[in-house]
Amino acid sequence: MQPALELPPSMNSAAGFRAHAPPLLSRAPSATVLSAPSSPTARPSDFDLNPGLEQDLARTTPLRQAAVLVPVVARQPLTVLFTLRTEHLANHAGQVSFPGGKIDDSDASATATAIREAQEETALPGSAVEPLGFLDTYRTSTGYSVAPLVSLIEPGHPLRPNPDEVADIFEVPLSFLMDPANITLHSRMWLGRERRFYAFSYKNRYIWGATAGILNNMRERLYSD
Repeated sequence: MQPALELPPSMNSAAGFRAHAPPLLSRAPSATVLSAPSSPTARPSDFDLNPGLEQDLARTTPLRQAAVLVPVVARQPLTVLFTLRTEHLANHAGQVSFPGGKIDDSDASATATAIREAQEETALPGSAVEPLGFLDTYRTSTGYSVAPLVSLIEPGHPLRPNPDEVADIFEVPLSFLMDPANITLHSRMWLGRERRFYAFSYKNRYIWGATAGILNNMRERLYSD
């Protein structure tokens, strides 16, 4: 495991992040969360590292619209909160993820979805969430179009995993996740072909797939030179 990147204090505190991040984020989800993009595939997505995979899947159903909370906890230094999904879920079982889920017709916005899902999955109160803006909408190979909402989270609220969806809740230093030395390229066989994906290994946690792809987009948006 590589040591964490030493972010400047102005970027590794709640006040610094609040000033630094919003101008580099989007005020609303990129258009792909509302309508599926046409070929060629728009970035970022699971298809970036896997040319031809989108054609192999040959999807005829519309992408399912979803939103996730990218929760930056206002500790000193900053951390990012994750959930570990339970093993019995139909999609992405047992994987590390951000709190989030499908955008319901009753949700006023993708922001409302992300905050609602975080509360349902972790008991995080909506009053503790300070939305800052959206990263680029992320397309998954499992048929989702995901709007990631970066938010500052007020610490100190007791969190409880919803046993129907969440096996564990944990945090990782933001500086570790934003250090390009700590993102690696892995592969595994899926649907009869090798699929490549980004991954992070932090202590006993393995963060990969769409979650790692969203984190890579966050690094590109907020911390690339």
